[in-house]
Amino acid sequence: MKHRPFIGTRVEDFLTRVIARALRRRGWHEALVPYTGYGTEDHIRVLARIVLNPPHAERALPGYAAAWLNRRGWRNFVGLPVQHGHAVLRLAGETLHLRSDRQGYIDMTVKAHQLSPGWHKVRLEAPGAQPVDAPVQVVASDESFGIISDIDDTIISTSLPRIVLAAWNSFVQMEGNRQAVPGMARMYQHLLAEHPGAPVVYVSTGAWTSVPFLRRFMARHGYPRGAMLLTDLGPTNTGWFRSGPDHKRYSMGELARDFPNISWVLVGDNGQHDPVLYREFADLHPGRVRAIAIRTLTAAEQMLAHGTVTVLVDSAHLEWTPSQAPLVTGADGDELWPALREVLEPARRAGEKD
Repeated sequence: MKHRPFIGTRVEDFLTRVIARALRRRGWHEALVPYTGYGTEDHIRVLARIVLNPPHAERALPGYAAAWLNRRGWRNFVGLPVQHGHAVLRLAGETLHLRSDRQGYIDMTVKAHQLSPGWHKVRLEAPGAQPVDAPVQVVASDESFGIISDIDDTIISTSLPRIVLAAWNSFVQMEGNRQAVPGMARMYQHLLAEHPGAPVVYVSTGAWTSVPFLRRFMARHGYPRGAMLLTDLGPTNTGWFRSGPDHKRYSMGELARDFPNISWVLVGDNGQHDPVLYREFADLHPGRVRAIAIRTLTAAEQMLAHGTVTVLVDSAHLEWTPSQAPLVTGADGDELWPALREVLEPARRAGEKD
């Protein structure tokens, strides 16, 4: 008997098809949204999305008015996915045909044809859409250092996952009012000072639709650019909601596979599941974690994040064996950095002797 997708998925797909037909009749058109990818000198991971976008009526507005509209959080969520859409990747003189999934996402790993370490752009094209360039960071094969960072309440104060506050922050509040966690950008800059070619990968349960805002936010506050591995809202083939912890587990597992020589610094917060997930990763991948840095939320932030001043712990992992990876905690980057530097310094000196 053929397996049928979960009812929530079938309903969502049906509504997407119906709405797409109506929007196309109103002039909505395909658009490519490039995301930052990563890879090695052998292969790269290309990330993008095909969506339907509305006609740009705000072009008729004065420049300041259009800019004001574009900075409202809800603007990041306008766009309907193009299900199973076709795209073309042009790389090193070759043409590769790609196809988006049911949510319009393209996530493809391709041969890199010996791209040199550093930042590159790959050209993506789709029928009816303007071509775009997707940035990709190619990491040297001998690189042994990297950073995996959470986003929400780690580098940016979001008051997640409380639904009312999250909706206000995401859909209504002006982007310029969103606050960076003090000292975190400086900490990342310090960490990368001795490893300028190392990757920084932001792994979060936030929605892909927030990427345009996050790029502007990170650039404005001095965070190093890097790939983002986010998730999507809505039902899956197994249930009505996606599992945030499972998304992080899977994403970090992919990074461990894609960069077998890198030992990571894992940065997160104690508002949700980061401490447990990072300990799991360290124990499942011995020698692949240099240190775990956890930002400790204040009582007020804990209350906003999940309605209690007690840190939430996944009861299924209460018996998890403590990790051998060093753990440091602090209220922000200015507190975390001295403790993290003290932990990492012996390893750096040992590397110099070798």
